[in-house]
Amino acid sequence: MSSTRVLVTGASIAGPALAHWLHRRGAEVTVVERAPELRPGGQAVDARGVTKEVIRRMGLDAAVRAARTETAGAYTVDVNGNVLETFRADDDGGDGYIAEIEILRGDLSQVLHDDTRGGVEYVFGDRIAELVQHADGVDVAFAGGDRRRFDLVVGADGLHSALRTMVFGPHERFVRHLGLVLAFYSVPNEFGLDRWLLEHQEAGRSAMLRPIGDATRAMAMFSFTAAGFDVDYRDIEAQKRLLRERIAGLGWLTPRLLEHLDQTPDFYLDQVAQVVLDRWSSGRVGLLGDAAFSSSPMSGQGTGLALVGAYLLAGELAAAGWDPAAGFAGYEGRMRSFVEANQEIGRMHARSRDVSGSDAEPSPEPDMESLMELVERAINGVELPDYAGVPDSGAPTGPPITSSARP
Repeated sequence: MSSTRVLVTGASIAGPALAHWLHRRGAEVTVVERAPELRPGGQAVDARGVTKEVIRRMGLDAAVRAARTETAGAYTVDVNGNVLETFRADDDGGDGYIAEIEILRGDLSQVLHDDTRGGVEYVFGDRIAELVQHADGVDVAFAGGDRRRFDLVVGADGLHSALRTMVFGPHERFVRHLGLVLAFYSVPNEFGLDRWLLEHQEAGRSAMLRPIGDATRAMAMFSFTAAGFDVDYRDIEAQKRLLRERIAGLGWLTPRLLEHLDQTPDFYLDQVAQVVLDRWSSGRVGLLGDAAFSSSPMSGQGTGLALVGAYLLAGELAAAGWDPAAGFAGYEGRMRSFVEANQEIGRMHARSRDVSGSDAEPSPEPDMESLMELVERAINGVELPDYAGVPDSGAPTGPPITSSARP
């Protein structure tokens, strides 16, 4: 009997993580990525709570920890650089504002690619041009001219997922803008930054400088409120103009950070958005990670959702004998509540940044007990079955990792 053939789109984090588990469960996996190679750097991402246990089960705990940014904590500062608040990486058992496991997106992508490239086919510089589903498979035509048949196709190609648009409908139908825009890019570390993140906020805008592991460089990050966002996410020059306009007059280190805007090799700007779908599958096509359920960077849990989702999706498909209807249903059933909790955290954090002025109505004080219950559900509120009896070619070593969001 031949192996189940699965095509995964996207080689950032969700795609290679899914490839890891699909390969271990016995599938024949191809990952297609439209970029010509892995993209380095990027935003710092976190692993909290149950996500750390998934990383352990992957056998990648040591590799991930070795690639951490080693950020010790964060200071919020006033316009003169005076410290207002302090957050440490060991707060809340390592699951606080600054996570114990914090790693650049590109570095985590590299760890996952290195782990899977021996048993998974990667195709860079190509994409799906056409897809036709049948009762017994999916015919895929690639932009590069290749035509192949797969048993299943999974879109792990991010917020702007081309596969989601192709199969589920227009981008605008599923993306919910949270009223913020986020930008970041690397800069020379001429600021004496060590292992501590610095952030200055005022009136719905923020500037941040964070360590990235390389002591000679740092990451500049900005956010600002934006009720509408109509700049093409591929038009880099227009994005830089928008950033300069919206951040003008912010103060603190902002002018010095903006001096490096035109020389940086890795500028990124996009809306802070969530993806909301009633279903994450259609026939033999499923979605994973930001393509299915982006919680936005404001949740701090996008990577966690991708890694946990990859574990559950592969496990449920294998447990269902690779039947797409049963496998996708099991995956959605296990993930939905976890996703909803994290999306609520993202919305709350985005609202907290929207300071409209001194005359604005103050936000009501949160019910702390309910808030802590929500945080716990967002960090640890999903069961990880052992999938006993399901094929597994690479059992991990070491004791289970447990975690709690509560102090």
